[in-house]
Amino acid sequence: MTTTSRTGTARTTSGVGGAGTASGADGAGATHREGRATNRSGRAANRSGPARGRGSGWTPWLYLLPALAVLGALLLYPIYQLGLISFLEYTQAQVSGGEPTSFKGFGNYTALFADPQFRQVLLATVLFAAACVVTTLAVGCALAVLLTRVRALPRLVLMLAALGAWATPAITGSTVWVFLFDPDFGPVNRLLGLGDFSWTYGRYSAFALVLLEVVWCSFPFVMVTVYAGIRAIPSEVLEAAALDGASQWRIWRSVMAPALRPILVVVTIQSVIWDFKIFTQIYVMTNGGGIAGQNLVLNVYAYQKAFASSEYSLGSAIGVVTLLILLAVTLVYLRLLRRRGEEL
Repeated sequence: MTTTSRTGTARTTSGVGGAGTASGADGAGATHREGRATNRSGRAANRSGPARGRGSGWTPWLYLLPALAVLGALLLYPIYQLGLISFLEYTQAQVSGGEPTSFKGFGNYTALFADPQFRQVLLATVLFAAACVVTTLAVGCALAVLLTRVRALPRLVLMLAALGAWATPAITGSTVWVFLFDPDFGPVNRLLGLGDFSWTYGRYSAFALVLLEVVWCSFPFVMVTVYAGIRAIPSEVLEAAALDGASQWRIWRSVMAPALRPILVVVTIQSVIWDFKIFTQIYVMTNGGGIAGQNLVLNVYAYQKAFASSEYSLGSAIGVVTLLILLAVTLVYLRLLRRRGEEL
């Protein structure tokens, strides 16, 4: 009985163990097969992932395609015509049909760079644009910081006044500034006690007057853009810097400026482009470039060559030189930032 029971128990146990072993083997096999299926599906997903990424890379360009087509039609064709005319002999005689148009190659550029007046105008344009850019950025950034320090009502008044200056057309603003600084009727000379001093008579005083007007109508863009960037900086960071004893200048230089660097890149490039190609302010406030052309800049000089002297090819060459200078400045600036590892 005992042997039978033990045998029966052993058999029974053996049967249960065999069934458990078989079940475990079947489970392990199923798990192994599921694992292999998961690995295969993972490898398939990895293979299909880059394909989907490559395909989705074209999606932003598809959205930009209509705008790029419009910009290409409005910009590329005029630039092509500008470059083409700069390589031709194209004066009033060719425009009226009296003489055939001839190809000059780089003859217009050679004559342009051999002209001492052009070199003088180019240097004056670079220096004047640099002064305008630096002053505009300084005023705009200072007022942007001021907006974060004042209450709601003064902030609203300052914003409305700045936007009013920004929205004023260039020819209207230039005319108003000429009246304000007029030697006979302007209130500025009376307030400063300058008598009948003429701001537009001297070369440097005329450039200074135009610079003030350019900064007046340009700083609102910098101020509003930088103010929006400052508002995006976490207030805890600024409070921590203030608690550490940092001055306002140190907070700007060490905390705000690094955080605002992408925004400052945009406003700097925009200011360089706008200030380098100034035309209206110089033409209106100095009456076409000042006495004996002492206040000429590249755009006004190109206008005089093309339309006053009917040398359209030389005017086009000046336009091409201006375009290349702006492209070079922008590319060099962006490349320097990329070398420093800045994110744009």
